[in-house]
Amino acid sequence: MQLLEHFKELTLHPKNSDQLKGLILQLAVQGKLTKQWRADNHIRLNSIELLEVILKGKKKVLKESSVKNEKPINNFDPSEVKFDLPEKWVWVRFACAAYICRGGSPRPIKSYITEDADGINWIKIGDTKGILKYIEECEEKIIPEGMKMSRLVKPGDFILSNSMSFGRPYIMKTTGCIHDGWLLIREVEEAIDKDFLYHMLSSPYVYGSFKDSAAGGVVQNLNIEKVRQTLIPVPPLEEQKAIVSIVNQLFKEVEELEQQTKARIQLKEDFVTSALQQLATSDTATAWAFLQSHFQTFFTEKSAVKKLRKSILQLAVQGKLTRAFRESHPELVSGSHSAKALLKKIKAEKVQLIKEKKIKAEKLLPEITEDEIPYELPDGWEWCRFQDVIMNIEAGKSPSCYPEKAEKDEWGVIKMSAISWGEFNPEENKALPHGADIFEDKEIKGGDFILTRANTSDLIAKSVIVPKNVRSRLLLNDKTLRFRFFDSIEIQYLNLYNNGSQARDHYREVSSGTSDSMQNISRDNIKLLKLPFPPFEEQKAIVAKVNALMSLCDGLEKEIEQNTQQLKGMMQSCLREVFKN
Repeated sequence: MQLLEHFKELTLHPKNSDQLKGLILQLAVQGKLTKQWRADNHIRLNSIELLEVILKGKKKVLKESSVKNEKPINNFDPSEVKFDLPEKWVWVRFACAAYICRGGSPRPIKSYITEDADGINWIKIGDTKGILKYIEECEEKIIPEGMKMSRLVKPGDFILSNSMSFGRPYIMKTTGCIHDGWLLIREVEEAIDKDFLYHMLSSPYVYGSFKDSAAGGVVQNLNIEKVRQTLIPVPPLEEQKAIVSIVNQLFKEVEELEQQTKARIQLKEDFVTSALQQLATSDTATAWAFLQSHFQTFFTEKSAVKKLRKSILQLAVQGKLTRAFRESHPELVSGSHSAKALLKKIKAEKVQLIKEKKIKAEKLLPEITEDEIPYELPDGWEWCRFQDVIMNIEAGKSPSCYPEKAEKDEWGVIKMSAISWGEFNPEENKALPHGADIFEDKEIKGGDFILTRANTSDLIAKSVIVPKNVRSRLLLNDKTLRFRFFDSIEIQYLNLYNNGSQARDHYREVSSGTSDSMQNISRDNIKLLKLPFPPFEEQKAIVAKVNALMSLCDGLEKEIEQNTQQLKGMMQSCLREVFKN
C-alpha cells in the first residue's frame, strides 16, 4: 500500500499531516488497515447476525431515549454504495445504527437562563474552540429543568456540529443542553464502538457526505434527514476495536513525525540565521564557501532562500561581495574614478542644468552626521543622500479610466500593482477612455526607474526598472514617480538598494497614513534616504554579482518547488489508491 510505503516521506511537509490523517481514516472505514488482522482472527458474527444486533440495539436506544416514534428509514439501492466492503461488514443507513435528533433553542433564550445552580449547563458552538474530541465542561449559563429530553445530552453521547464548522463530532463527558446548532447521536453500543464511530464521523467519506448535503450561504447547515439517511460501513465489533487501535497508533506516528519535521525545520532555520550572520560579520568569502557547501542540506524551505536573498542585497550594498574586485582595481579608491570624485562631478552637472533652467533648484538637505551612519564603507565609497544622485522627479496623472485593461493599441494608465512586486507588470493597467486627453509626456519608456509614493507600509516606495521592450501607450498614474539619474550612475544598483532592508526601514519610518494598508511618502522624504555610494565601475560589478547570486537562489527555489510537487504527486497517488473501489 503506497500510503504506508511512503509514510515518512509524506510527513516531510508539516502541512501534509492533516491529509495523512484523513487518508488513514479513509483506509480504516474501507477495511484496508485491518486486512492482515482479518486473516489472523476469527470473527464471531456474520453480516446477517450483525444486522440483527444493530436492529435490536436501535430499539433499545429509542426506548432509553424516551422516543416513541421517529421518521422512517429508507431502504437503499446498491448503486448508492461508494466502495466495496470486506466480508462480514455491512452497509446501513446511519439512523439504523443510532438515534439522531436536532437540539432545540428556547425562545427567548434569555428568559430561560437562570442562576439556578440545580439547572442544566448550556452548550454553545463557541465552547468547542480548541477542543479535539471530548467536551468535559460547558458554559456556565444555566437552563432550567423541564426541557425536552431530546435536547438533553449526557456523558457518552455524541454531538455533531450542525452549522458554522459543521460535521465536527464531539463526545460528551458532562451533562448539558444543546441548541439547534447541534445534532445528538446515540449509537447502538452492542454493535458500534464509540471510538470507531468518532473516527468514522471524522473520515473523508462520512464528513464528505455531510458536506455534500449541507445547504446555506455564508453559514451552511446540515440537513438532519440527509445525515440520518447517510450510508455508513459497519464492521464487526471486534474489528472496530482493532481499527481504533491501528488508527491511534498511526495518528501517534504522524504526530511524532510532524514534530520531528518541525524540529528539523527549526534547526535548519537556526543554522541559516547563524550562517547568514557570519556572512555579514566575518570574512565573507570564507563564510560564503562554507554556506555554499550546505545549500542542498539547509536551504530546503523557501523561507530560508528568502533570507538568503535579503542577506545578498545587504552584503552587496556594504561592499562585501566585491572585495576582490576592489583589490584588482586600486584606481577606484581615490582620484578621478572614486565615488567622491563622481559625486563632485554630478554636483557640478546639476549646477549647470539649474543655470540653464533645465531642472529646478533643490532645497538643501542636512549633511549626514556620524551618528546616522549605520556601518563603515569600503575605501573609495561615500555616504550621500538619494537627492545627490537624482536629476529630476516627475509624477504621473490619474484621469477617469475604464476598469478593463487597455488593448495593445489603446492608451492605458498603470495601476499601483504594476510596480509593487519587484518587476514591472504592464498587464496591470486601466484603459483610458476614447477621446480623453493623452498626456504623452507621461508615457512609460524602457529603462525608466519608477517608484510608488502611496502603498502599504511594506510596499511604499518600492521601485522597478521598466524593461527595454515594454509595450507602448502606458502612462504613469499620479501615485507613481519617475526618476531621472545622471549617466555616470548604474540605476540597477540604485534599484537593488532602494528595495533592500535599509531603505525599507527608512521609508516605513518617514511615511504617513492612518493605517498600514495605505501609507504615503513625500518627495522630500524619499530624497533624504541615505545611500552607500560606490564608484561607477564597482556599481556595475555589484549588480553583476547580485544577479548571479539571485540566479542561484532561483535555482534553489526551483529545486524546492520540484521536491514539493514530488510530495504532492505522491500524496495524490495515495489519494487515488485510497479512494478507488
